[in-house]
Amino acid sequence: MQIHTLADTPVMENAHGVDARNLYSTEDAMVTVITLAPGQSLRRHITPVDVAFYVLEGEGVVEVGDEKRTVGNHTLVESPRDIVHCWYNESAAPLRFMVIKAPRPVRKTVFVSA
Repeated sequence: MQIHTLADTPVMENAHGVDARNLYSTEDAMVTVITLAPGQSLRRHITPVDVAFYVLEGEGVVEVGDEKRTVGNHTLVESPRDIVHCWYNESAAPLRFMVIKAPRPVRKTVFVSA
């Protein structure tokens, strides 16, 4: 058995410049936890695999395709592959969510302008 704790997982360097920690990564799937401080956001991007986001803490605005919604704790958001998506923390508290990608991407993420 392997056990991974968020506190013991280092922040990885990433194009978004945010606290992102890979907790799990195999050929079949990848699990990352991202924490956005108040006012932080990700860069709008397209991922070449299906993605599920699960909000662990806080409230944020999620954009998937042409839709934007405010979501909070214990909410799962699905984002199909090859569609623009993004997260924004417009609140006064941290936003923490889990990113589940299946399978683990082999092609690079594509960043798009606003």
